[in-house]
Amino acid sequence: MTPADLAALLAAATLTVVRDRGLDDSVVPDTVVVERPRHADHGDYATNIALQLGKKLGVAPRELAGWLADAFAATDGIAKAEVAGPGFVNVWLATAAQNSVVATVLASAADYGRGTELDDRVINLEFVSANPTGPIHLGGTRWAAVGDALGRVLAARGAAVTREYYFNDHGTQIDRFARSLEAAAAGSSTPEDGYAGDYIGEIAAQVVGRVPGVLELPEAERLETFRSIGVDLMFDHIKTSLHDFGTDFDVFTHENKMFTSGLVDECIAELKANGNLYENDGAWWLRTTNFGDDKDRVVIKSDGNAAYIAGDIAYYKDKRDRGFNLCIYMLGADHHGYITRLKASAAALGDDPETVEVLIGQMVNLVRDGNPVRMSKRAGTVITLDDLVDAVGVDGARYSLIRSSVDVNIDIDLDLLTKQSNDNPVYYVQYAHARLSALARNAAELRVERSLDHLDLLDDPAEGELIRTIGDFDEVLATAAELREPHRICRYLETLAGAYHRFYARCRILPQGDESAGDIHGARLALCEATRQVLSNGLELVGVSAPERM
Repeated sequence: MTPADLAALLAAATLTVVRDRGLDDSVVPDTVVVERPRHADHGDYATNIALQLGKKLGVAPRELAGWLADAFAATDGIAKAEVAGPGFVNVWLATAAQNSVVATVLASAADYGRGTELDDRVINLEFVSANPTGPIHLGGTRWAAVGDALGRVLAARGAAVTREYYFNDHGTQIDRFARSLEAAAAGSSTPEDGYAGDYIGEIAAQVVGRVPGVLELPEAERLETFRSIGVDLMFDHIKTSLHDFGTDFDVFTHENKMFTSGLVDECIAELKANGNLYENDGAWWLRTTNFGDDKDRVVIKSDGNAAYIAGDIAYYKDKRDRGFNLCIYMLGADHHGYITRLKASAAALGDDPETVEVLIGQMVNLVRDGNPVRMSKRAGTVITLDDLVDAVGVDGARYSLIRSSVDVNIDIDLDLLTKQSNDNPVYYVQYAHARLSALARNAAELRVERSLDHLDLLDDPAEGELIRTIGDFDEVLATAAELREPHRICRYLETLAGAYHRFYARCRILPQGDESAGDIHGARLALCEATRQVLSNGLELVGVSAPERM
């Protein structure tokens, strides 16, 4: 019995009690919140439903809790229920009901934890979206890991997810990039506002290799050559780095397309027609203050050129025209203003602002020997995705970036992530999977097979803790999808690995010496296989390998 199963069971029992007492059953929720108590002697699960309903029903919460405890205890699958404190009800599951989770996991295999509550969602998930002027920096690397994991989590709960990368290969930044390449090719110093680093020299040399006479071309043609070839080479590097990191995109969209396709002009005409765009001092302004923004935004500047928001508006409409009913933007720490701006833009177009979600990611810092790491030889100034992977590997990099909420700055200890110790969280989780895989190989050699026929024998407290933790996976995954927080998967996996390691230390799983295999060994082996399956499923969701040997 999973927490979700128990919640539904307790809700049904609560409804019966309320009706039998002649009370208002309309206040009873469809499901009941159940939580794992901190102390084992407080039950397997606890609920505060009596505290929630007491006032609404005109019954003292503790008295109501007594009625509910009696009803819960008489329900199939529940061994015992007791009132605690001012109106909590602690619940102990019957062994057979609790242990049925093992069979459920083994039957569902890779599908265990998947759900359908997001079946109606067609999601555009835009992340990274760095312009091709240099390698992906640490902030983009965090989004590469978190965005990919979020896409996997949303898809696991039923959503149709399209991963999209939006970039600009024109504009001021690209002009500076082209001039930096030109200077490197000519052996000149980097322009004052240009880009430095080994990669600039490497790309410049490749451009010269493709067009040997590039430095003799007229200035405009010369710069365009460095721009077009250089951007392609840089973007190829970015795509390769992301792919090697385990992050791939379904769609790459050019910002310039919003203008060349006429979509910007179409949006401006629509906003003028509906009155949400007005002229003032020669510029055209969007009435975003009507939709929660702190000030109106210039869309067309007084010189007739489009402001950056013009492309954003068109890009949002482009996504909606492609059939997406939820557009998630994953942006950097300096983009807080975009939240209300994008929602207001959607509303100004007559759309539902709830179709826009903006996630803001905070900074990432690297630490080695207790000191910050700030310099990248290849990039010149900032640490890149490639630097992090070179230091700790793909698994260590991804896991360390995903396991913390994006709302907080994180310090990544490079020394810790290269240690094979329980202090290294990714090693701790992967080692649990490798240990379980070794156990399966040993069982095969001993010809011990898993058995679902005697799961009732799994009554040790460590077995119960492990089984209940396995049962939590579905709820953890559902919450991670609902709150857009894939870090919950990592923290859960660490909890599961801990529960397994404690079980392993306490319970003998395979027969030793001349001991014959018994029913308990088959049952424990089934529990181990279920644990390995859930670890594998969770690691897959965060894009980290599940090694069979370490």
